[in-house]
Amino acid sequence: MTVSDTVAPLVRAVLGAQVPVGIRCWDGSRSGPSDAPWRVHIVNRRGLRRLLWAPNDLGFARAYVSGDIDIEGDLLAGLDVLEQVSDPSRGPGVRIDRQTKKALVTAALRLGIIGLPPKPPAEEMKLARGHRHDKGRDAAAISHHYDVGNDFYRLVLGESMTYSCAYWVQQSEDLDAAQYAKCDLVARKLGLTAGMRVLDVGCGWGTFALHAAREYGVHVVGVTLSHEQAKYAGKRMVDAGVGDLVQIRVQDYRDVADGPYDAISSIGMAEHVGAAMLSTYAADLFALLRPRGRLLNHAISRRPGKSDATFSKTSFIDRYVFPDGEIEPIAPMIEALEGAGFEVRDVESLREHYALTLRAWVGNLEANWDEAVAYSSAGRARVWRLYMAGAALAFAGNRLGINQVLAVKSSERGHSGMPGTRDELLQPSAQIPSRPGREQGKPLGSG
Repeated sequence: MTVSDTVAPLVRAVLGAQVPVGIRCWDGSRSGPSDAPWRVHIVNRRGLRRLLWAPNDLGFARAYVSGDIDIEGDLLAGLDVLEQVSDPSRGPGVRIDRQTKKALVTAALRLGIIGLPPKPPAEEMKLARGHRHDKGRDAAAISHHYDVGNDFYRLVLGESMTYSCAYWVQQSEDLDAAQYAKCDLVARKLGLTAGMRVLDVGCGWGTFALHAAREYGVHVVGVTLSHEQAKYAGKRMVDAGVGDLVQIRVQDYRDVADGPYDAISSIGMAEHVGAAMLSTYAADLFALLRPRGRLLNHAISRRPGKSDATFSKTSFIDRYVFPDGEIEPIAPMIEALEGAGFEVRDVESLREHYALTLRAWVGNLEANWDEAVAYSSAGRARVWRLYMAGAALAFAGNRLGINQVLAVKSSERGHSGMPGTRDELLQPSAQIPSRPGREQGKPLGSG
């Protein structure tokens, strides 16, 4: 009996008998349909040993990230197939029931793979002890995710260097154009006009700050906890000719004390705040705004109900992607904003837009795989491929959402300064005349 003869029933039990998947094992044996969209390659015995010690998504992630198990072929196409046969509320994943665990042990004995648990890959992270979401621990979590290397991120994100959901006005447009459209959507909702003072919380590599300064003539303070991002963004502003309008700081949002600001953008940052800190987050931003100032909070949400294990301390996401990440339903975010004194004026879901964005990022990574590995590591590139592909399915399947919540700091008498209709809200506000080196509609990454 070959290795694939022993392993194939286990793979079918885990993924579902109706899933067309090929199997290739370390002894050269194969099974499954030859035209399957993807193939699971069990490179060595250690891959199965990892699953034996952690028979779940974390065990599979360890095996994949370390290269002990590989996924050959079109990963997204394979996951699309799994999506169709999985529990819609949970999506595809490695979930091994009691009977399959027994079969795994039996197979392990037959194949001689019983042994001590292998050491986790170097890309796995467990944060040092400390209170979740205190400043030092948050800084370490942000560094783990964002200080991978700017060259690596450029390959994945494209020239815009925008690590948040794009806005696909037309599905046929390219990624950079869709990111440009998202930045302008935020600017319009905030009602930006020349001379305003804007705080960009979690500014990333500075794409929105650059757009707001270059196209609307506003003064921007961008804050991030990532030194790599801040260094890149600061140089980017100078190169783009807006260094006089944009200041980039390595700073926790809780330490910003130079308000008031006319508007605040928070794009893809609130996911790092934590459920227990949402009220503090909302109160701090409220205090930094002038009366009638607007906040645009762009953040991922999960479906309401009992929290799943996606961000548990033993999940793939927590150990490899977003340490201490917490995704909450949209209701607690709105409750926190209103509790701080904000008036919520507009909520827009961009869920399908994020599924498209993630697929574009996966395509970029796979098209530039060798360079991505050279800029980081094979393990890091594998982490990103797996996480982005899985996230694309989660947004498409309505297990995750992404919402833009527009809130205003109305005056004590209730004056908001908001336009009367949503059509007026989304109209472009007065943009600035041309600055030296500025071209209307110039691609964001061209600096």
